[in-house]
Amino acid sequence: QVQLVESGGGLVQPGGSLRLSCTVSGSIYRITVMGWYRQAPGKQRELAATITRGGSTNYLDSVKGRFTISRDNAENTMSLQMTGLRPEDTAVYYCYARVTGAMYTQDDYWGQGTQVTVSS
Repeated sequence: QVQLVESGGGLVQPGGSLRLSCTVSGSIYRITVMGWYRQAPGKQRELAATITRGGSTNYLDSVKGRFTISRDNAENTMSLQMTGLRPEDTAVYYCYARVTGAMYTQDDYWGQGTQVTVSS
């Protein structure tokens, strides 16, 4: 079993900052790709940012230059530093990890989601 736990969401004013964190635990051999997806009310889930084990990153165009994703491979943790937040960033943010388990099978896992609300 693998569990992903997120923290750090909340209410922030436009232009403000938040930092989301995700911790992965359980039967883990290796975590390859990690990322943050988000889903706004009435919209499809979209990829916000991903990071490979080697540190290569990919961002949604609308968050480039404002969001920074990072990870600690030794601790199986990941963070998303969000600055210059806009009302359109309001969404539930989900932590994602592609995990190779103890039996060397690969599966995708998701956290329960954390709400980010940007409003004055």
